[in-house]
Amino acid sequence: MSTQDADIFDDMRHRLITGEFGYGTKLRAEKLRSDYDCSASTVREVLFRLSTVGLVEFQEQRGFRSPYQSRERQHDLTHMRIMLECEGACLSIRLGGVEWESRLTAAHHKLSHIEMRVRSSGDVSPLLNLWSRAEQEFHETLIEACGSALLIRTHVVIYEQFRQQLVSAETNYGYFPENIPEHQAILDAALDRNEDLVRKRIHDHLARNLTHPLPGKHQTVAFGKSSLM
Repeated sequence: MSTQDADIFDDMRHRLITGEFGYGTKLRAEKLRSDYDCSASTVREVLFRLSTVGLVEFQEQRGFRSPYQSRERQHDLTHMRIMLECEGACLSIRLGGVEWESRLTAAHHKLSHIEMRVRSSGDVSPLLNLWSRAEQEFHETLIEACGSALLIRTHVVIYEQFRQQLVSAETNYGYFPENIPEHQAILDAALDRNEDLVRKRIHDHLARNLTHPLPGKHQTVAFGKSSLM
């Protein structure tokens, strides 16, 4: 993939997960090509690649669309994200050292600063791009020392599909004032090396997006075992 194609892919991916395209919006290569000063075939190739990671839906004879919103899909993605982040965070606690702690603290500091600015104004839209990237960076850093490249790659796919399901102007782009103490609680539990508590904090942070409770009280299934949240 050329540098130009990679840049278009990254930009389109970001636009898709920050709510620029409404649910079920037709994505026309002939129209999008003007955004990137490239050919329609280049845009179509990028859209095909985005469909392989679940951010674009493709149907023969009907073309490309941004995915429709679905309560069932939202629940499944939330459940999967809880499983991946709980497992990844606990493995990072076991395997990560001071450098991981430093990166996690730095990622949280940046996110907290942006979220405090958003809370003071009550409007996330002026800082949407900064906040979205900082929020993703914090959660990715939380699991980055887990020692599993597959878990990390899978988390990226699930995280971005999750964001796409929840982010729209109607939901204030997925921003909640409660994010600030919740992110702090996750950081504190991770730095305290408390696996049970970090599982609970992650669950509590994401549970509002479940459409029905997970099996058992405060439990989720993580890689074949039942883990207390």
